[in-house]
Amino acid sequence: MNAPSSVVAGYATAPASEIAAAVRSGAVSARAVVDAVLARIASVDPKVNAFTDVTADRARAAADALDARRAAGETLGPLAGVPFAVKNLFDIKGLPTRAGSLINRELSPADRDATLVEKLEAADAILLGGLNMGEYAYDFTGENVHDGPSRNPHDLGHMTGGSSGGSGAAVAAGLVPLTLGSDTNGSIRVPSSLCGIFGLKPTYGRLSRAHSFPFVSAFDHLGPFARSVEDLALAYDAMQGADAADPVQVERPVEPTTPALGQGIADLRIALAGGYFRQKGMPEAIAAVDHVAAALGVSRTVELPEAARARAAAYVITAAEGASLHAERLRTRPQDFDPAVRDRLIAGLAIPAAWVAGAQRFRRHFRARMLKLFEEVDVILAPATPCRAPKLGQATMVLDGVELAVRPNLGIYTQPISFIGLPVAAVPVWLDGGLPIGVQVIAPPWREDLALRVAYHLEQAGAARAPVAQV
Repeated sequence: MNAPSSVVAGYATAPASEIAAAVRSGAVSARAVVDAVLARIASVDPKVNAFTDVTADRARAAADALDARRAAGETLGPLAGVPFAVKNLFDIKGLPTRAGSLINRELSPADRDATLVEKLEAADAILLGGLNMGEYAYDFTGENVHDGPSRNPHDLGHMTGGSSGGSGAAVAAGLVPLTLGSDTNGSIRVPSSLCGIFGLKPTYGRLSRAHSFPFVSAFDHLGPFARSVEDLALAYDAMQGADAADPVQVERPVEPTTPALGQGIADLRIALAGGYFRQKGMPEAIAAVDHVAAALGVSRTVELPEAARARAAAYVITAAEGASLHAERLRTRPQDFDPAVRDRLIAGLAIPAAWVAGAQRFRRHFRARMLKLFEEVDVILAPATPCRAPKLGQATMVLDGVELAVRPNLGIYTQPISFIGLPVAAVPVWLDGGLPIGVQVIAPPWREDLALRVAYHLEQAGAARAPVAQV
């Protein structure tokens, strides 16, 4: 257990799978890993601003308990000693659930952890704290007016993407190997793309959302970030399982994905999303998809029917449902919101109910058409973002010759997919020495295994990778 200090320091940025194997074997103690990670957070996070809360005492106590169990001969879990952190809309016992807001930090501390935190801890992972995010998750930039922006570890002058910006930054900076975030309209896939890491948005209803602060219940997903597909699959597998506390979770058998990663892709029908998904984006967005397609030997293109309408309908439902959730806070404390978030929510209050009903009808129509498309293909490739990470504070960008606001339009390619709850693995691509950009690997409902298999193949082929940023 007394590994040299230089060896222990290396575990601060090691993959989750490597840490767990070392802790289970006794090559390093869980306490040594936690101390090394805490030291790295203290050194690096002031530059990145990923963490809002560091639960150091809790982490050390959990590590000591884990080491005692191993010393007693107990078999440890698949994530033994692996540090992780969560977007601060997950309940963490003893802390108020901020959800990126000023108002929520006045809440009483949570009396229990979120279900997914409990599941990761049941696999012997160790919680390190809460992470920065866009206010109330209504954000694609990672810029929080109350806690400051999370900064892209690959270039501190650029955005992480949001709203799970701290989750993306913490993994990319090598502060922890695993984080959890939420994705309503793209908030796992956008930070994955801009920060150059892997992310997984599971099927809507697959993982429990219990004891997390909501945004739009109709679209909210929770899922993991990691720097390797194996780590992503390990975290996802540990979090599967029924939870009656989440009324929208669909009870399904646990279907481990880790054993299937190396099965290859020869039997898969893979296609590129055409039409809408080949338009609007900057050249690097299309080039990233073409790069991935070439690595997979894919040339077939399919049209996702009415994707632009799907995005518009997603906006209507998001604005109306999000505004309804915050109506009382908007009435009594408008001055305590981020003005950009407040104004979008106020606008949502004015949306006619007939529009929302129409958007929901179209949602059913669009889902039926997409399921029909998945009778012809197994996996679809699409850009994750229309551009690389914009600069912090950048308000507009030019897409397809039109100047557009950055904040809402980083999600142009993600919204039509989360609109109907499809599982997606985001894979990071490095094209030319610049900042990374991501590609969505989209699968049919409940087939996370297919998205992860393709992502793993790309990683093994060197077409997708997630290096630790040199902060």
